[in-house]
Amino acid sequence: MLAFIAGGAASGKSAWAESLAMALGGRKCYIATMEPFGEEAEIRIQHHRNARREKGFQTAEIYTGMAHSVGTLCCDTALLECMTNWMANEMYSPSGAGKDALGAVKKGIDALCAAVSNLVVVSGDLFCEGLDYGPYTGEYLENLAEVSRCLSARADLVVELCCGIPIVHRHNDVGRAWLEKMA
Repeated sequence: MLAFIAGGAASGKSAWAESLAMALGGRKCYIATMEPFGEEAEIRIQHHRNARREKGFQTAEIYTGMAHSVGTLCCDTALLECMTNWMANEMYSPSGAGKDALGAVKKGIDALCAAVSNLVVVSGDLFCEGLDYGPYTGEYLENLAEVSRCLSARADLVVELCCGIPIVHRHNDVGRAWLEKMA
């Protein structure tokens, strides 16, 4: 199963996605995409590692080059958090794909889908501000929007979280069955 979970900051998307991953079961892996820049980030990352370890998740920190790294995963269900970080890493990190960031992310998603039975992808909603950004940020948002469209078209379940309330935008029979189990 492929699930795409989106929402704004503090919308409840991470908790809902984690609940779905827990329900999907099997060996669980949390794919962390936030690069540890600074002490505050290190503390936050350690807090997340500890919290998910108690829930049976193994953590894999993969910031770029996902297509080449999925072979290291030993899980049935993977929770990737989050697409917004991963795209930024591929575009702007020295180890990222740079101009081919969009292609690298799409290849990474394909590789993840082939490597695990269940993939839950979390992404932030950065498209509702209505601000006019410069070309540098504009390219990032365009790439993120393209990946969101691709994931939404391909996913068995597409959910947006708003104030902790899941809004189901799309599902097929597989996605509906999991929604019923979570209800």
